[in-house]
Amino acid sequence: MPTDTPRHGRTGKPINTEKLDRVVAAARKASDDRAAGYREQALKLYPWVCGRCARTFTRENLHELTVHHKDMDHDNNPADGSNWELLCLYCHDNEHQKYEEHLAAKAGGRTRTREDGQKETTYNPFADLGALLNKGD
Repeated sequence: MPTDTPRHGRTGKPINTEKLDRVVAAARKASDDRAAGYREQALKLYPWVCGRCARTFTRENLHELTVHHKDMDHDNNPADGSNWELLCLYCHDNEHQKYEEHLAAKAGGRTRTREDGQKETTYNPFADLGALLNKGD
């Protein structure tokens, strides 16, 4: 029996790589089909402008405009486009980088949350508003 045959880590049984390849290929095709569908919808719904830096796009550079999922769930594609925004490649990368940093901070315990799970804030921009408004009296 050849020793290069992949085996299941727990059972030790040989893995059917042909079947695995078919499943992975089907999943990739389905993902690409979904992506093409929501991108086309988003380009019809929204103006060809980056939602962050306001860079405008034409047919010549439209390939640099991407669809960003606001909730980071690429399977959440409502027909009204409420979970999408169009971002240029640079702003889209920046959004995902911020999200990754948020997850890392959360995993490292560097964020504070209240008992009900909501994020705790300590800054109140209107703390002295009453005093400022009554200052002229």
